Amino acid sequence: MSATGEVTAGRPGRGRRVILWRHGQTAWNVERRFQGSTDVELTETGVAQARRAAGLLVHLRPDAIVASDLARAANTAAELSVLTGLEVTLEEGLRETYAGVWQGLTHEEIIARHGDEYAAWKRGEPVRRGGGELETEVADRAAPVVLRHAEKLPEDGTLVVVSHGGTIRTTIGRLLGLEPHSWESLGGLTNCCWSVLGEGARGWRLLEHNAGTLPEPVLGDDV
Repeated sequence: MSATGEVTAGRPGRGRRVILWRHGQTAWNVERRFQGSTDVELTETGVAQARRAAGLLVHLRPDAIVASDLARAANTAAELSVLTGLEVTLEEGLRETYAGVWQGLTHEEIIARHGDEYAAWKRGEPVRRGGGELETEVADRAAPVVLRHAEKLPEDGTLVVVSHGGTIRTTIGRLLGLEPHSWESLGGLTNCCWSVLGEGARGWRLLEHNAGTLPEPVLGDDV
């Protein structure tokens, strides 16, 4: 414990940690197509990204791994499973936002066909993008999954959650108690980067965001 009475990072008593890790690159990420709940595989680059990131995350000594059941997340999680020996629990509730007719469209196509809807979403208004889910509905299904698995952790344990950019942002917003209209202020995650939430005296705190590499362009659903 430090002279100020705060617990030093990495020392006993730090509380539980949740690492929210975005999946590796897909072809649709590169093409800037909105994936949503479409099941798109990792590219070779995406697999390499997952392998590299797993080599870093293993040093955080995770106690459990849970992932979206979509292939791009499940296969990213598998790389960490190999290094840790931990079994990956797949959860449908961690899937990316269902975005109806937006899914499969490029950023430019979304702007051209659904410009008003896109602008309203960017303003923080509750929008069913493409007739799909509200961001609050994504948080309603994803955040409880994270909390349920976090509650199973040992004292000072670490949970790795492998999911998707939009789902991770809404989950962080919900766990931090932020108002939904402000969730967009959380910048998007680069492929295979992660954010870290730590358990504090007044709830969850954001300790790191978009960690894992030097800043890179975000390619994906946060168009």
